[in-house]
Formats: sequence, C-alpha cells, structure tokens
Amino acid sequence: MSAEKRFHVKSVFTGNEWISNQEVVLSGNRLLYQGPIQHECPTIDLLIPSFIDLQVYGAAGRLFSAFPSYQTLGLMSQEFAKSGTHYFLPTIATNDYATIQSGIVAVREYWKNGGMGCLGLHLEGPWINTEKRGAHDDRFIKAPTRADVQQLLLEGEGVIKMITLAPEICDKEVLDYLVASGVILSAGHSMATYEQGIQAFSMGVSLVTHLFNAMSPLQHRSPGLVGAAYLHDSVMASIIPDGYHVDWSVIKLSKQVMNNRLFVITDAVTTCDKGPYRHSLNKDYYVANGLLSGSALTMLGAFNNLITKVGLTVEEAVSLCVTNPARAFKMEDQMGSFSQATNTVCVPLVQKEHGFEIIN
Repeated sequence: MSAEKRFHVKSVFTGNEWISNQEVVLSGNRLLYQGPIQHECPTIDLLIPSFIDLQVYGAAGRLFSAFPSYQTLGLMSQEFAKSGTHYFLPTIATNDYATIQSGIVAVREYWKNGGMGCLGLHLEGPWINTEKRGAHDDRFIKAPTRADVQQLLLEGEGVIKMITLAPEICDKEVLDYLVASGVILSAGHSMATYEQGIQAFSMGVSLVTHLFNAMSPLQHRSPGLVGAAYLHDSVMASIIPDGYHVDWSVIKLSKQVMNNRLFVITDAVTTCDKGPYRHSLNKDYYVANGLLSGSALTMLGAFNNLITKVGLTVEEAVSLCVTNPARAFKMEDQMGSFSQATNTVCVPLVQKEHGFEIIN
C-alpha cells in the first residue's frame, strides 16, 4: 500500500471542469480526496486524470508483437505509468495470424492475473492498402473476407477493441459485420478517396489512425481521407506529436479544424531485433528497413510538445491527451474523469521551464 501524500494543487481538472486551489490526497496514483484547502502541504501546479494511449507497441526493448506475453504487458504498464499513462491499448502491426492469436491470449492472461491498465488489443492491419503500407510488412496484407472476420472476432471476443483498416479494400458486407460486432473501427493505411472516406464514416467507421500518415493526402482537387476527416461532423482522428510524423503547424491546423475530434497517440515502438519489425532508434524516432516506423514518445512528452511546440493551452493539451481519447474509445464514463468516484487514477504535475514533470 502506497503512503498517502497531501498536496495543495493550483489547478485540478476533474474531467468536466477546472477548479482552482484544491487540496488533494493521493495514494500512489489514486485520488482519495479532493476538496477545499484545510492543511499546510506542498504545492503542485496541476492534477489531471491519467493519460490514455490508444496506439502503442511496446516498451523497454520488448515489442509486444515480438514478445506477446502477459509479462510484456506488465512491463509496458510499469513503463507507461512512469510518465502518467495508466491506460493503454497495446497494438500489433500487420502480422501473421499466429502472432495475433498470441496477442489475444496474452491480454486474457494479463487480465486473469490481475493486470491493470491494458484496455484490450488494437490491430493495425492486416486489412490495409499496400500502397500506403508504410513500414508494414506487405507479406501479411490482405483484403478481409467474411470468414476471416468471423474467425478473428470469435477468437478475439472481448479482447480485440480496435481495428485499423483501409475501408476501400473492405466490401460493404464485411464493414457492416465489423460495425455490428462493436469493435471500434479506424480508417488508416488507406488510399480512400474523400467520397469513400465519408461513406465509411456513415457506415460506422468512427476514427482515423495517425492523421496525415499513411493515407490519401489533402489536395485541392482531391481532398482524400484527410479532407473527409476534417469535414465530417463526428469522426475523430489520432495524431502523433513528435515533430517527425507531422509538422507542428499541421497539428495546430488540425486542432483548429477538428477541435475536440482530435486526440493524441504516441505510436511508440521500442528497439527490436526479432520478427518482421526490426525497429532501431534514430536520434529520437524509430526506423525499420530505412523507413519511419514509430515514435519514441511518451504521453507526457506528447502533452508537453502540444504546449511548448504546437502552442496549445494546457486545457487544450489535456483534452487531446485525456478526455478526447476516452471519448474516442467510448469509455468516457470510466476514464478521463474524477467525477464518477474517488480512487481515480491521476497524474500530479509541476511546471518547469521545459515543460511539466510528474511528482512521484
């Protein structure tokens, strides 16, 4: 049991409102009390609900697809918690069926052993467009059949929570079946036209994966999937704020256009020399086979980048890293808020010259 710590907080975000000058009691990363100031105690600048990362591949040299075990998930959970992420969606990029099966088993074992924080499994592929595969291994890319979908969802029932796919390679029957299953669908690694994107969104594809990366671009005579995401009234999109995947100005523009339909992912990988994805660190991003393959971000780093590089307010950065991912995952009643109950997982922060730091 962690020792209780009491703080005077200048700004608290409850998930629904901002409150100034509060006293809080924390046990580890859990909120036990929030209310008026009653005691002398150390001051911190900010308390927010946990960061939520809906696309992350591994940590500390253990890529989940290469080491698909509940032990890997435990390591990921420990590493992410150090930077304020207590909810994460482990992701497997386009891969063979055996690896996906092992990932499903690993998540179930992790939950069975009492593991916390893992929200399920995100499959990025294999149902993507080979023209926009990026660093994905094209040996495993395919268009899904109804039988493929039925088998995968049967084996992954309750575990597979999100699938990134190229809607233009999926026929209507397959998309309808996937939407009816309740799995969250995200358009990505796609050459969809504007019209195909809008059609997919109308059918129930609710997200777009890493906006601008590996998709049909926004052009003045061909607005593509980016244009469809910009102009649709409800679809949400993730974006990677590391300065390599998209320019800072593009993140600012996307925030202005999409507002609270935009959210952050890290898309973080880790060094790996096993399996089809041999990631190596190049300065502060990762490459595989000479291609940009993933970020070296943490959610805390992403949060600070939004403020110091993009020029967003603290309130806007919290939306992109906390409340918007909770809405994208359709679990805003369970994550991203203090309002439902105490014992909420939260992040205590102090502001330094270079950005916010976590107080442990």
